[in-house]
Amino acid sequence: MLKIAKLPDRTPVKIGITVTPDLDADLRAYLALYRTTYEDKAATVADLIPAMLESFLASDRAFAKARKVAEA
Repeated sequence: MLKIAKLPDRTPVKIGITVTPDLDADLRAYLALYRTTYEDKAATVADLIPAMLESFLASDRAFAKARKVAEA
């Protein structure tokens, strides 16, 4: 038996969203700061959104608690 389990499905799933003009402006401002901070001129808002969502979900304690209850 291997020490690591079988890797989970890593097939990307494409999701389309519509945002408000204010959120679009905020995302673009964040992107500009990201590009300056990391000297990554190729990054796009679409590149950042998955990382932002993962970070948000990982930091939401109520979500983590509810998920544990649901999995039990």
